[in-house]
Amino acid sequence: MKKPLSAEAALTRAAALCARSEQAESDVRAKLLAWGLTPASAAQVIERLQDEHFLDEQRYARAYCRDKFNFNGWGRIKIAFMLKSKGVGQTAIDAALAEIDAARYREHIDKLLRDKWRDVAGKDPRLARAALLRLAASRGYEPDAIYPAVDAFMATTGSKS
Repeated sequence: MKKPLSAEAALTRAAALCARSEQAESDVRAKLLAWGLTPASAAQVIERLQDEHFLDEQRYARAYCRDKFNFNGWGRIKIAFMLKSKGVGQTAIDAALAEIDAARYREHIDKLLRDKWRDVAGKDPRLARAALLRLAASRGYEPDAIYPAVDAFMATTGSKS
């Protein structure tokens, strides 16, 4: 078994981790505890990281939102759910989601539908529409955004639902 890290050594390692990429407070806390710190020591290290601006909930939420939207193609619902699961506050989540451009959001949905259409093109139009709706919902897009996009897409393909 490894020897637990001292609070100062853990602070140094955690600061280096946070300097490389944005981290959630809950993830850093889990690492600190895994490194052998007591919960009280971990709380002190977290507080110091926040004071020195290595940890910032709003900055983390913006980076997470931007990455999951741009690279994973996730919608607002899924992004918000995952941020909540990491213990990020609702204010930071709302601010991060507000930064998503509405036009790019619709473009992502349209691309998702076009890509899925290859799989469902020959099916009954009702089944194809259902498959498109399920996919967009599973990626975390809101019903208010999905239904008009799917209806418009189905109209352009000439499918009747």
